[in-house]
Amino acid sequence: MGTSKGGGDSGAHIRAMEHERKTMQNFFAGNSLDRLWQKRLDSAWIERQLAEPESRFIPIWETKNLVTEESQPTLVALTCNDLQDIIPDAQSIVLLGEINGRAYFAIGLPSNGSLPPASIGRLGRFGDLKSIGPLLDRRQASLLAYARAITYWHSRNRFCGVCGSATESVEAGHARVCTSHRCRQQQFPRTDPAIIVLITHQQSCLLGRQPIWPKGMFSTIAGFVEPGESLEEAVARETLEETGVRINEARYHSSQPWPFPSSIMLGFTAEADGPEIKIGDNELEDARWFTRAAIKEALRNKTMRLPTRISIAYRLIEDWYDAGASRRLKDLLNSL
Repeated sequence: MGTSKGGGDSGAHIRAMEHERKTMQNFFAGNSLDRLWQKRLDSAWIERQLAEPESRFIPIWETKNLVTEESQPTLVALTCNDLQDIIPDAQSIVLLGEINGRAYFAIGLPSNGSLPPASIGRLGRFGDLKSIGPLLDRRQASLLAYARAITYWHSRNRFCGVCGSATESVEAGHARVCTSHRCRQQQFPRTDPAIIVLITHQQSCLLGRQPIWPKGMFSTIAGFVEPGESLEEAVARETLEETGVRINEARYHSSQPWPFPSSIMLGFTAEADGPEIKIGDNELEDARWFTRAAIKEALRNKTMRLPTRISIAYRLIEDWYDAGASRRLKDLLNSL
């Protein structure tokens, strides 16, 4: 194929780079792992790495991550010696990849609904990543998110969906296969696609709140993509179902891994056809148009809360707010 003239390809490339830049700013994105896909079928290499003292293991217990007890925590990565008594009972062991020549694995610890293995629990504390994530280094948080998501998938796919037989982990933890010789159905890790969109009209943005959220919290519109539906169709449908607002063309912004439990958030912006709101599917208890001035006043009066700063919902609001305000949203929040 020849290259087109007039700079068309160059413009598309620049737009793609801009989307990538935005995505890399999203929390849980941008880890520095080489995922070593070519090594996943090399069982001899995997066995050597599992016994290699330099290898590191990211433990997951009941979807919680192990971090240090400090006020500014860091991840706790274990060695094979730390896990000598644990590995035989592990629910899953998955090759995550390699950083600077060192192999990293996720290990799903056995769970009986009470306490983590004592030999592991004494090395730190297990915490929910959504809560401890904001305290972590971004690259560490990304690695923990990967480990959380893949071990969660293993815990939910222990049996074959076709014949009901037990499944076993293969390909260094990146697939499971039915143990029935008549079936041998393969399963691969799944990520649930969800759209999330900031809708604007003139100088306002549309935010809603669910009744289960903390008092005063408002966020962007979001929902899962349904079978047989494009991303843009999902944006339009979810917006109409939840708020009664019809939108013009949806524009892609960026994406974010969201392992709570296993989603990929696909961020968009869109312009509304008009300002009328009609809450329709009972998911939201309130939805309103907010100007930048209204957001600023509500935050200062503590009558409004925004989504956590590690979420793409916050990033969408922040980008819109900063584009038309004299003071950045981040600076405003830090001053409160």
